[in-house]
Amino acid sequence: MGLMRLLFMGLLFYIGYRVVKALLAPKPKAEAPPQRIKGEDAVQDPVCGVYLSRDDAVVGTLEGKRHYFCSMACLEKFREQLDHTP
Repeated sequence: MGLMRLLFMGLLFYIGYRVVKALLAPKPKAEAPPQRIKGEDAVQDPVCGVYLSRDDAVVGTLEGKRHYFCSMACLEKFREQLDHTP
């Protein structure tokens, strides 16, 4: 009977530990929706995911569709990705 009581107490201690640990763990932050920049909607760089205003973006065009990039480096990476697609 003493061994069963010890196992039961150990199980209760473990469950209590897990509950306290879950309550004290930092909560993951939800990704905020894009905000307005300089009075206009932000655009997202398709390569690195940075949001920026259209006025500050480097613009590339593919099949008549405009793509906005944070830098020439991201525009070049985008072009390289297009070159390597089958």
